[in-house]
Amino acid sequence: MLENPRSPRVRAVAKLTKRSARTDTGLFLLEGPQAVREALSYRPDAIVELFATQTAWDKHADLRAATAEHGVRVEFVTDDVLSAMADTVTPQGVVAVSRQIPTSLEDIFAASPRLVAICEEVRDPGNLGTIIRAADAAGADAVVLTGRTVDPYNPKVVRSTTGSLFHLPVSVGGDLEDVVERAHAAGLIILAADVKGDDLLAARADGVLTQPTAWLFGNEARGLEEQSLSLADHVLKLPIFGRAESLNLATAASVCLYESAFSQRAADGR
Repeated sequence: MLENPRSPRVRAVAKLTKRSARTDTGLFLLEGPQAVREALSYRPDAIVELFATQTAWDKHADLRAATAEHGVRVEFVTDDVLSAMADTVTPQGVVAVSRQIPTSLEDIFAASPRLVAICEEVRDPGNLGTIIRAADAAGADAVVLTGRTVDPYNPKVVRSTTGSLFHLPVSVGGDLEDVVERAHAAGLIILAADVKGDDLLAARADGVLTQPTAWLFGNEARGLEEQSLSLADHVLKLPIFGRAESLNLATAASVCLYESAFSQRAADGR
């Protein structure tokens, strides 16, 4: 059992809350039984180390079964050690170290995707995590991160995805113009979400949303730059029926992705 919260091994895990350490090692931190459960279910090969308090481990028979099935060894730690490793104020007793699992742009667009989310300079970890989760829920084929978008392996992003980070391909660090070119070559149209755009409901009525689509989402405060908007085939906005000034980025992205999912599935007779 690991008992010293100041040991080099514990410090190495704790450093993964910092982007520099994640970049240097190619690893990232998973916190809580849900994140570890999804990793064990979908990418057990990515787990490098798994730590748990005895009390937490005793509560999760499914995790015990999954680690046994995949040959993943758990190392028991004290509450103080677990707290030193974790990024959260009140950790849930289970922490893992995982390899980062980015997917190349080549692989994403070679798979003939029908629905992709492109995030250009999305800076808030909670927003990015929620967009990845929404893309997963809407049945999107991939999420592509461009520009200065926040690191998807940031602990807050990972927690916000609630495991969806392991469910669909995520590409990191692409140049927006290159991504758009690849999307067009793969037969997708580019729909940019922006308050200066045309009405999404009109586009839906015209059948625009039935086409294979890459949705482009921009920065929370500034939206998309004019140069980025010029790359889109259509710029669309969500109607506001009430008195709200606007929608949160992640909320708007969720609606856009689901609108495309609904339209595509209806066109396919699903």
